[in-house]
Amino acid sequence: QVQLVESGGGLVQAGGSLRLSCAASGRTFSVNTVGWFRQAPGKEREIVATSNWSTGNTYYADSVKGRFTISRDNAKNMVYLQMNSLKPEDTAVYYCAAKSGSLRVGRYDYNYWGQGTQVTVSS
Repeated sequence: QVQLVESGGGLVQAGGSLRLSCAASGRTFSVNTVGWFRQAPGKEREIVATSNWSTGNTYYADSVKGRFTISRDNAKNMVYLQMNSLKPEDTAVYYCAAKSGSLRVGRYDYNYWGQGTQVTVSS
């Protein structure tokens, strides 16, 4: 099993920045793809960014490309999502998710999930 815990959400004004963190524990060696998803009220959970650490392949949703960056710190078993130039439409609960194998963008491809952290962007 792999446990994921997100932190770093909060309230920020449009144009501001936040950095989300995801702390991984347990059998972390069993996963090599970690992604961030988000879910706004009344909407489906959608991919934001994901990265496969074995191949270096990374994917960003078009809506966040150029504004968000996914990164990791192996020594600390941490994954980050740096979010810049935030917009009100970025408001959502953000989830960290992990899987083994190749990079995928579908939510049902991920086995492990955190509890989520709320990000609210005011206009």
